[in-house]
Amino acid sequence: MENVSLKLEENFLKAIEAIMKKNNYMTKTEFIREAIRDKMRKLEEKEIIENKDMFNQIVASERNIKKRKIKELKY
Repeated sequence: MENVSLKLEENFLKAIEAIMKKNNYMTKTEFIREAIRDKMRKLEEKEIIENKDMFNQIVASERNIKKRKIKELKY
């Protein structure tokens, strides 16, 4: 496992510590690891949603082409 050094402003650190106490986190490391995992999960979910939206747009365009509502672009 690799160590990562992190500097935080005092007010930010105090806010983190207050949240940690309310939610029964024992260490800052535990809290920060979970926060990073949550952020990674949210970014992955966002990417999935964006890909799904793009896929839906492609499907809709293909339907419109078949219905002759729009012309197919030829490259």
